[in-house]
Amino acid sequence: MPAPVYKVLVEAALEAAKGEGRFLGTGDDLRDGFIHLSAGHQVEDTLAKHFAGQEDLLLVALDPDRLGAGLKWEPSRGGDLFPHLYGAMPLDAILSANPLPLDDDEQHILPEGFLPEGVAG
Repeated sequence: MPAPVYKVLVEAALEAAKGEGRFLGTGDDLRDGFIHLSAGHQVEDTLAKHFAGQEDLLLVALDPDRLGAGLKWEPSRGGDLFPHLYGAMPLDAILSANPLPLDDDEQHILPEGFLPEGVAG
């Protein structure tokens, strides 16, 4: 299985998606025309840049094979290739959804066993 890709979501957004049977994206995703995802090595920077200090977040791991042809790797921050999903995110692509609590310094605590390369531990 290829390394997972990740979506950072507020818990309420995932619950709403479960009611819809798919995830259509956040406001930023809808504005940009694709669902923003991250590779394992990009998760910490994504959290720091876009979600600093935010509570009630989940780190959703996704099976890239189940995302289909809509998954594209495109240059973004600093020329790094980021996964972008064009179209709805099917819920059967979810491998796990783990809370991202904050530590005393307001930094997100990644789930136990998370490896930046996205390799299962």
